[in-house]
Formats: sequence, C-alpha cells, structure tokens
Amino acid sequence: MSTMLNLELPRLHAGQQRCIQEGRRFNVLCMGRRWGKSAFGLQRLITGALAGRSVAWMSPTYKMLREVWRSAKRLLRAVISAVNTQEKRIELMGGGVIDFWSLENPEAIRGRRYALLVIDEAAMVGELQEIWQLVLRPTLTDYRGGAWLLSTPKGRNFFWHCWSLGQEERDPEWRSWQMPTASNPFIAPEEIQAAQRELPELVFSQEYLAQFLDDASSVFRRVLPAATAQAQQAGQRGHNYVFGVDWARQGDFSVISVLDTTLHQQVALERFNQVDYEVQVGRLQGLYERFRPQLIIAEQNSIGVPLLEKLQRLGLPVQHRNDGDRWHDRTNEKLQRLGLPVQPFVTSNASKMQIIDALALAFERGDLQILNDPVQLAELQGFGMERLPSGLVRYGAPSGLHDDTVMALAIGYSGLGRPSAAGLVALI
Repeated sequence: MSTMLNLELPRLHAGQQRCIQEGRRFNVLCMGRRWGKSAFGLQRLITGALAGRSVAWMSPTYKMLREVWRSAKRLLRAVISAVNTQEKRIELMGGGVIDFWSLENPEAIRGRRYALLVIDEAAMVGELQEIWQLVLRPTLTDYRGGAWLLSTPKGRNFFWHCWSLGQEERDPEWRSWQMPTASNPFIAPEEIQAAQRELPELVFSQEYLAQFLDDASSVFRRVLPAATAQAQQAGQRGHNYVFGVDWARQGDFSVISVLDTTLHQQVALERFNQVDYEVQVGRLQGLYERFRPQLIIAEQNSIGVPLLEKLQRLGLPVQHRNDGDRWHDRTNEKLQRLGLPVQPFVTSNASKMQIIDALALAFERGDLQILNDPVQLAELQGFGMERLPSGLVRYGAPSGLHDDTVMALAIGYSGLGRPSAAGLVALI
C-alpha cells in the first residue's frame, strides 16, 4: 500500500515562474532585495532532489548558509531519510541528495558530481571566476548538469560577466534576467517607495532596481536613463538619418546602428553574425531602402575583403591592390558606386578614443536616446578603459565579451552634424 506525502514547497510568483520556463543550462538571475531569491533557489534544488538527483547549494560564507539549511530541513522533513549535520548533507527517500557548501573553502568540493548547482549571492563570492572554472563547473560534467547563479549585483565583476553572457545570442546554454524588487508581487509598493525616499540613489539602484553600477574604469555613465528611444520601422517624413556600421571580424557580430539625426535618437539596430558577406551587404541595402539615410559611416579596417567579394559578384571592375588605406578607400568607392552614401571610418586608437569620448559626453549631457536593447546595454555598461604602460588609454570590452554595438553606435553618432556624402546617387 503506497503512502501519499504532501510537501509544501515555496510559492513562486510570476517572475520566478518565468525564469523557470525560460531557463537554460546555465542561468544568471540578477535581482533586487526581497525578490525571493532563497525561496526560488530552494525550489530549484528540491525539485531536482525529489527526482533522485544529487544537487548542491553554495553560499559565500558558512554564516549565510545556516538559514537556508534550516529551511531545507523544515520543508523536506516528510521525505528525509538521513541528515548529516556536520557535512550539511540531506538524503531523501527517493535517492536524491542535497549538499550545502560554504565557498570559503572551495577546494573541499573537488571530486563531487552534481546534476544542479545553486550559487547564492554569487556577486559576493571572492574569486568567483577561479572557483567556477576550476572547481564548480567540473562538478557538472558527469551528469551534464546545470546551474543557477543568484545575486543582487555588486558592480561589474565575474557575476556581471556571466550575466552578460546570458544576454548574448552566441552561447545557447546561457540565459540571464534582471529582476527588480518590484517584480515580486508579495512586496508592498509602498515599502519600495519608502526605500527610494530614504536610501541614496546609487544604493537604491543597486539593491532594489538590480542595476549594475558604473565602476571607476567604466567609460559610459547614465546609460540606462538614455534607453528611452522608440524604434522606427522606416524613415519618417522630414527626418534625417545616419547609419553607423561595424563589420564583423572573426567571431564578432556585424552591427548596423540607425540614428535619427532630427530627434537625436537611435531608432533601429541590426546585429548578426555567421552570415555570408553577400547577406551582410543585403541587410545594409535593405535598411537603406527603409530609412534612406543621408550618410552611412562604415568601419573601413574590416570592410575591404567582404565588400570586395560583393563587388566581384556584381561584375564591377576591381583593381587588386593591397597598399594600406588606399586599397580600402577604393573598396569604399566601389560601394558608393552602388548608390550607397558611404564614408569610411578608419579605426585607430586615436580615432576610437575620439568617437567614444563624444558618445560618453552625449550620455552625460542627455543629448542622445538609445533603444532599450539588452545586448547593447550590457556592452555599454561593460565597456571600459585601461591605462597602458605607455600612458595611452585603450578602450574596449572585457576579455571574452563584445563591443560591436558600442562601436556601431559611436561611429553613427560621429556622423551627427557631419555633411552627407556629396555627389552620391541614392538607390532607386
């Protein structure tokens, strides 16, 4: 005769349910305070353990571990077969196991095998990158297990890096969300409003809005307040437009950023990779047909080869020379003969600094509005500066991430106020 056991698991609100539905193998959840992080993490682990799997909870410190350990024992008391208090291990009747670890001593975790990890307050874990890569990620290999990294943000550290991976399209195993406290319907709105009145703006932004705040090395400030532009499907009568184009190098994305110079707003954004060069040029031509820009500013350094191939397919005469910028200039001239009002942008450390500084000043002064695109926002917030031994400054994305949307936006913004390419015939 079978016995029916009823477990009262944590009740999930709509935002938490959405994360479960959209979840992938590696998940990064950046949330505001009192969003329900611990309840959500426990629900994920308990669900896995009830299915007979070995799962584990990770906390930055032993002290932070104790409360969730007590909650797990209380929730699972009807199905627990054994408890090891010293090792913080719960064994269930169906064979599932939940281990609880403090990451103060990550070496003790080596050799374990898990189907699921929950890393609590991941942004607070010291040396998270090393711990993840050398200790935690290998524990998931045997079962091809997954992970949830949960935290309130703490600047742009490795937790932010993982969150950025989840915003990009290049790795289908990663997914990330940004959930402010207000997305928890069980928290009274008046409490959030009171916190906003009482706390400094930066503290409230981080702790309740779940925003990754600017570091000292960050280039762009006030990015989120600028993300209010409305997308346009086509050019509007009486408005002028400029395109900024950053062509893909190997492993990067091609990006076309469309700016309405009349409104000083970004109104369209195309981002794609692993696309044939013919298709890339076709996308640019398609956007041109929709917006009829006065000017297309395309990065010249990487434009030569793909457009040369396009021109050859069209049967246009191309002189094969490889004499530096003059070779690329001829390539752009051929593109202009197609009717596209293209002007080249030659990327150097000096020219990059000039357009990035101008874009940063535009954000500071509120002179530009951009689309609320998650990939673009992540790239802008992560774009940093490095002081070289020579004393020069180098701008760019953190290692392993992209800055293609940043460059396309900056190149396009450099065209605001620039005269259009004279004497060019528009496409009919």
